[in-house]
Amino acid sequence: MRVSKFLILLLLIAPGITFGISPDKHNDSVKAPINYPKPPVTDSRLFYVQRTPNANTIVYDLNLATNGMPDTENPVKAYWIRYADKGQKEDLNYIQRKFAYGLTARPLANGNYDIRFVSYKKFPLTLMKASDGKYHIFAFISQKQIILNSVFVKIEGGTFWFPNVVYVEVSGTDPQTGKEMVERFKP
Repeated sequence: MRVSKFLILLLLIAPGITFGISPDKHNDSVKAPINYPKPPVTDSRLFYVQRTPNANTIVYDLNLATNGMPDTENPVKAYWIRYADKGQKEDLNYIQRKFAYGLTARPLANGNYDIRFVSYKKFPLTLMKASDGKYHIFAFISQKQIILNSVFVKIEGGTFWFPNVVYVEVSGTDPQTGKEMVERFKP
């Protein structure tokens, strides 16, 4: 499977989110090396994406309908927190929504949703209620289902058109143990 075309597309259109295919290594103690601000925790927060070009962060929140269930058309809302500017919220623009950071959602049984990044449909996510009674985004890392917390992309050098992506780090929480799990992928 090729990741390079996907990486180039995302970094051209709106630098930020990328996913590798094969794990480089798994280490529960791995932490993103940059001390960026973390988005505040809210009842609706699902996960966020950060990368080395700057601290601007893409945030994904649960979008509830008036009945208290996820909105059937758009169960997850994505937006920026522009930490590198004034920390303001800003909606994703059309290109970012349709080609990079936007999500597609397909209803599944029991009120769950199959969630995919528009730019990389091969990384399956599931929006569903957990044992805590709250909705979370679930993903698989190290062959274990986790609650996705964040994605971090480390870029060193390269050019605007061909950045050198060193690794992608996906982190989450094991819903059974509460332990943080981290996996890095090298594209």
